[in-house]
Amino acid sequence: MSKLPTCIVLMLLLPVATATESVSADDWRTIRPDVIYSHKAGLAMTYDVVRPTRNPNGAAVLFMVSGGWVSIWAPPETIVRPEQRNLNLFEKIVDRGYTLFLVRHGSSPWFKVPEAVADVRLAIRHIRRHAAEYKIDPERIGVCGGSAGGHLALALGTMGDDGDPDAAVDLEKTSSHVQAVVAWFPPTDLRVYVNHETLSKSFPALVFPDDQAPDVSPLLSVSRRTPPTLLVHGDKDELVPLFHSEKFHEAMQKVSAKCELMIMKGAAHGFSGEQGQQAENALVDWFDTHLPAKTPEQSSP
Repeated sequence: MSKLPTCIVLMLLLPVATATESVSADDWRTIRPDVIYSHKAGLAMTYDVVRPTRNPNGAAVLFMVSGGWVSIWAPPETIVRPEQRNLNLFEKIVDRGYTLFLVRHGSSPWFKVPEAVADVRLAIRHIRRHAAEYKIDPERIGVCGGSAGGHLALALGTMGDDGDPDAAVDLEKTSSHVQAVVAWFPPTDLRVYVNHETLSKSFPALVFPDDQAPDVSPLLSVSRRTPPTLLVHGDKDELVPLFHSEKFHEAMQKVSAKCELMIMKGAAHGFSGEQGQQAENALVDWFDTHLPAKTPEQSSP
């Protein structure tokens, strides 16, 4: 949750540029920064849109910009220069044809985990509501993240709903379901962390009423409707021990929901080198498998 891998740390160091769409020098993607999906406490909740200019496949991947439930802004254009940062997960996602959304939430210490979960659920509703504008299929949306971002990705996967047609807020009428999830070293049961004497000092987002912990623990919300989920976790992780992913995997198996657990031998809270490449490749391959293009028969009314 705080000791993140180099690749994840770089992803989290994302600021707020202009609201115009820019084209990169090599013309392989366009970026639309700072789309506002909600407001609270006088702050704008935003996401960036990175679209492929070559061979878009019509599906979307949402990356949860969160480490320790801190959601940091940085210029989105800085994340697509792997030759400078030794980071190419985002480039791989876009290169496969996915429209990438970098989703931020109300950040710790000002906001707590339940509020972060509520924020990203609003973000998925907003993105689905504007699917035609982004040229994506609203039924081909995947989510991913690492550590706290992995927790939020799993929250979206396990806590999706169809929307409330009678909701007072118009956006709440739209579904928050997603169709595929990838989570790296995610905390899945927050009951073991909330108000923890030591952890709460480092992660103030975990300071909230104990009785709310079950509601934001993906482990406790697993059902047969939970979408195909890939977990990637190191067996030497001391911050978020492997049992978090193991228990989630077991829960998914019990309800016959699709789930795979990829254990990184010797890895702590994060991956690097060859293991980092393996984790990245597994992520994009998972979305290729579970967010396939629709056949003409599936697309017809």
